[in-house]
Amino acid sequence: MSEQATIISAWDTILFEKFSRFEYLLTTGLEVHGAEALRQRPLRAGTRVLDIGCGFGDTTRTIAAQVGPHGQAWGVDCAGNFIRRASEDAQRSGVRNATFFVADVQGDDLRGEYDRAFSRFGTMFFALPGLALRNIRRGLAPGGELTMVVWRRREDNPWLHEAEKRVKALLPAREATDDVHCGPGPFSMASRELVSDLLQSAGYDGITFARFDADICIGRDLDDAVEFAMALGPAGEMIRLAGAEGKSREPRIRQELRDTLLTFARPDGVWGGSSTWIVSARNPAEV
Repeated sequence: MSEQATIISAWDTILFEKFSRFEYLLTTGLEVHGAEALRQRPLRAGTRVLDIGCGFGDTTRTIAAQVGPHGQAWGVDCAGNFIRRASEDAQRSGVRNATFFVADVQGDDLRGEYDRAFSRFGTMFFALPGLALRNIRRGLAPGGELTMVVWRRREDNPWLHEAEKRVKALLPAREATDDVHCGPGPFSMASRELVSDLLQSAGYDGITFARFDADICIGRDLDDAVEFAMALGPAGEMIRLAGAEGKSREPRIRQELRDTLLTFARPDGVWGGSSTWIVSARNPAEV
């Protein structure tokens, strides 16, 4: 199985199951970053927008509402299970100007031209990000804009990083594995310099970065936050890929994570500091 096929398989099986289990945190918790990106880079009525790595389609539905009945939102994801769920939820919600389709953004036809492309945490997992960014640009109209939200450094996202450090200290170093995995990981686009180079190489101009920090809910209570950390993010991925070793150490890991995440607990849940780049880039207009 190729690297990209391995990544797609992960998103369509084990990660889809885990994301579904914690959908209430992943949509409401992360929504603040997507909302800020759309506030900074608002969509005009009548705009045609591609939502990249749309997952459950919550951002696609938000985009559809912003562009209005004369605009159109398309949600694309590599995982058929996410697209099925997104389509069902949009239909159930009565959203008529949102369409969803399965494609590998790295090379498949994206059915453009789009006025805008948007992604909330959907671009960091590309095995070949330069290829994907070029393909996205090909799907944009001349002068069209890409806006993407990506995580900044681990150290600026303690809700993920502290759990990762604690689990890493409890598990043996990871060896090569054939198990499905999420791809490069959530921090692959944390470097402003790297992302700027990728976008320039892919032919974009007008590249901007805006930092945005916010506390996000990572659990309705401490037990919820611990289970979330054990299932998803770098900590959860390490536990899963450790196989039987990770399984045998789960009781110790669970207790250590409780101690770590207790520092983020508040009366209204468990909240962690988070930090992103809101990145904007333009497909140059034809001369």
